[in-house]
Amino acid sequence: MSYVDGFVIAVPQAKLDEYKEMARKACDVWMEHGALAYAECTGDDVPYGELTSFPRAVQAKEDEIVIFSWVVYQSRKDRDEILAKVMADPRLKGDMENMPFDGKRMIYGGFESFLNVRKEPKH
Repeated sequence: MSYVDGFVIAVPQAKLDEYKEMARKACDVWMEHGALAYAECTGDDVPYGELTSFPRAVQAKEDEIVIFSWVVYQSRKDRDEILAKVMADPRLKGDMENMPFDGKRMIYGGFESFLNVRKEPKH
């Protein structure tokens, strides 16, 4: 099965377009270095829970939107190799130094997939 890196962040609404531009560039870099899939999603139905929730996890403020994203790799070994190349890629250097969100509140981690089913939508 595949290996997945998952991320949850809070992006200020005023910087959402800047974040989307950075994400598109990051997607190109990750895919060129060997990732199998890359996804970025803006929160649409992410209520602030009483005890736990996506907004609570990243300490989202009222003017911020929650972003949920993931990158899929063939294996953990591939992920480690690809991530090293991505972090060294000069195309992302400026973005990493001037991120349009607070990186200290980012939740992230690597996950070994045990079930992955996909059905293509009917047109």
